[in-house]
Amino acid sequence: MSATPSGAGGLSGDALAVASVGAHALPVVTGAYMRDTAEIFDHVAFDEEAVAEQARSVLEDISVQVIKVGFCGSPENLSAIAEASSDYADVPVVAYMPNLSWWDEEHIDAYLDAFRELMLPQTTVLVGHHNTLWRWLLPDWSSERAPNARDLARAAAQMGTPYVLVTGMQGSDAFVENILATPNSVLLTERFERIDAAFAGAGDTLTAALAGLLAGGADLETATREALSYLDRCLDSGYRPGMGHVVGDRLFWAHIDSESDLEGVAEDDPSPATADDFSLPPPGTRH
Repeated sequence: MSATPSGAGGLSGDALAVASVGAHALPVVTGAYMRDTAEIFDHVAFDEEAVAEQARSVLEDISVQVIKVGFCGSPENLSAIAEASSDYADVPVVAYMPNLSWWDEEHIDAYLDAFRELMLPQTTVLVGHHNTLWRWLLPDWSSERAPNARDLARAAAQMGTPYVLVTGMQGSDAFVENILATPNSVLLTERFERIDAAFAGAGDTLTAALAGLLAGGADLETATREALSYLDRCLDSGYRPGMGHVVGDRLFWAHIDSESDLEGVAEDDPSPATADDFSLPPPGTRH
C-alpha cells in the first residue's frame, strides 16, 4: 500500500481504520503519492525488492490473519506481493481496485493486466466502485443495461476470485447500494443515503475496515455489513482539512460528544503557575 502525505487515503488512513475496528495493522509500504486532498499528481513506486523484504520480515515474525492489497504502484510490486502471499494460501486476501484515471494510459494498462494475472487468482474479496470494476473487468460489455454485481463477480471468478464487493451501485437519486456477490448469488445488499459531497479515500477506508473485521474473526457477511456501516459513519462525520475533497473521519467514535466528558478538566486558575501548567492539554477524545 502507498503512503500519502495528505492523509486522504493510503497507509495513514488504513492504519486508523484498521485500529478503529479493533485490529492491528502491519503496513508494507509500496510507494508514495504526490497528492493533496483534491487530486493525485504523481506516484513514486518503491523497488520491488524493498517491498518483498518488508513483507517477508513481517510474515515470518507475526501470524497474519488477513492480507489487504491496495494500490501498489507497479506491476513489479504486484509480483512481489503475489509471490509473498502465495506462501500463505490459507490467509484471505482483500484487494481494492481504485480509480486510476489520474495515471497515464500505458501505466494503467500494465498495472491492470498484472493485477488480473497475478493478484486476482489469490484474491478472496475484490472491492471496487461499480464504474471502475465495469471498465476493468467487462470492457467489452455490449448490453444496453449496466452490468450488475453478479456480472462483475462472474468476470472476477474467471480469474479465481470468489467474492466481489461492488460499491456505488445506482439505487436511486437519494440512495446508493453496495452489494456483496458471487457469480451465482447476491449475499448482501446495503443501502445508504447518498451524501452530497466528494470524498477522498472512501474505498481505502472500506477495504481496510473489512480486512480488519475479518482479521478479528467476523464472517464475511457480518464483516461486510459492519465495514459498510463504519464507512457511512466516517463519511457522515467527514471534514475538509484542506481546499479539496472531504475526508472521512475514521475516528468519529472517539470524539467528545458532551460536556460531561470534560468533567475534571480544570478551569482557568489565577494561582501561580506550576510545572503541571505546562503539560500538554487533555486531548479532545475519550481515549
